[in-house]
Amino acid sequence: MPIDAAQALSAAPRTTTIAWGPKDVQLYHLGIGAGTPATDPGELRYVLEDRLRVLPGFATVAGGTMALAGGLSAPGIDVDLAAVLHGSQRVEAHRPLPVQGSATQTSRVTAVHDKGKAALIVLRSDVADADGPLWTSESGIYVRGEGGFGGPRGDSARIQLPDEKPDIDVERPVREDQALLYRLNGDYNPLHCDPEFARRAGFERPILHGLCSYGITLKAVVDTALDGDVTRVRSYSARFAGVVHPGETLRVRIWRERPEPGSLQVSVTAVERGDAPVLTDTAVALA
Repeated sequence: MPIDAAQALSAAPRTTTIAWGPKDVQLYHLGIGAGTPATDPGELRYVLEDRLRVLPGFATVAGGTMALAGGLSAPGIDVDLAAVLHGSQRVEAHRPLPVQGSATQTSRVTAVHDKGKAALIVLRSDVADADGPLWTSESGIYVRGEGGFGGPRGDSARIQLPDEKPDIDVERPVREDQALLYRLNGDYNPLHCDPEFARRAGFERPILHGLCSYGITLKAVVDTALDGDVTRVRSYSARFAGVVHPGETLRVRIWRERPEPGSLQVSVTAVERGDAPVLTDTAVALA
């Protein structure tokens, strides 16, 4: 079997050194739509060196490392990229992310769940520098066709949307070339750029990286609900519920003090497809 759950779970943690600088932060921010309008002071804080701040979502690409790729290279795992989908993502910032840094990343597979028609690999990465912990990242990676091996199914709890209207309701356009730009952060899965590969994977055309939608959403939350203060984000979690095609529009709805006090609950849908779900079970815990 391509996935040996016992081997993956018993493997020793993998440790590597990662480094990044202002150019990496700028590229990530541009990849999730920052810089428009190009003269907006709020946008320039994401792209100009002399005033740069770092969205915690940058943790998913810092140092050129991709959690998805790391999980698929773990011992006991050998799968076809065409069968892989990013299922969920959580980032916890232990302190504000620096514009430039070097750190040690320790990664391990913490769970392999049997979802019936798919396997769900859970990968955790802890990152620390000389001053202590920086962030923790946890990714859920679905591999279609690899379920049914008799393993634990895992938690299926969901966060219900509030009945009342959201406190904030905004739209964010996705550029036609957004996936081509975002992939320069290190995720070169051809699913996001090669039409033939996308069709082989069961999609009519290339789809946007889930982590790009994830980043676009966090930026919308910070800009509209947190007055642009990236340091107020303590953690950010989301489940990828549907695809986004480059050129579509994301609708981001935000409820304050939900699902619990001190947090924001978020829903993301694709406007052009009748508000089809994109991100669900999405919450930002505030510092």
